[in-house]
Amino acid sequence: VQLQASGGGLAQAGGSLRLVCAASGGTFTGRTFRGLTVAWFRQSPGKERDFVAVTGRGGMTAYADSVKGRFTISRDNAKNTVYLQMNSLKPEDTAVYYCAADFGVITSSLRVSRQYDYWGQGTQVTVSS
Repeated sequence: VQLQASGGGLAQAGGSLRLVCAASGGTFTGRTFRGLTVAWFRQSPGKERDFVAVTGRGGMTAYADSVKGRFTISRDNAKNTVYLQMNSLKPEDTAVYYCAADFGVITSSLRVSRQYDYWGQGTQVTVSS
């Protein structure tokens, strides 16, 4: 599985951005994508990679407390794509955002980065005050 993250950029505080994570693979099909758990993580310079949001099978979603109510994760299984709509952006949201995916993440480990085998290249989000 290959992941391509895009949509980052520069936004003002209070603004919005939408990140896109597109999945592809040699034997990848829409049916297979439906079985993927896909998450977004973010990392600022000198800090650890932190969980942001996740979408799993059956429409399950979960969010970090710091983004709850501001960010929305969604997926289009027909397009093998996951979106992260980021509203009411804050300067502390500035980071490189990575999408990650795996077929076998257990519920108790959804927020753990090392549980994900597939990673996109990252997209920079910068929020100015």
